[in-house]
Amino acid sequence: MFTTQKCYHPFYSEFDPCPIMKTKCYVTPPNLYVGFQEPGLPQFKPKEALMAGTLWPIFYSEYPKS
Repeated sequence: MFTTQKCYHPFYSEFDPCPIMKTKCYVTPPNLYVGFQEPGLPQFKPKEALMAGTLWPIFYSEYPKS
């Protein structure tokens, strides 16, 4: 399944002073997966676009809840 959230398992040593985080995750922006912006893409209504931070729904991505 496609997701913009990526996770990895960092190396940690027994001598690390910080608590161990076995899995770290980050979010990649959706525009990385769009080769070019086609004309006629669906658009948010103006008020929704201000709330989403983008005019086009394909470029909108919520941050995952921690």
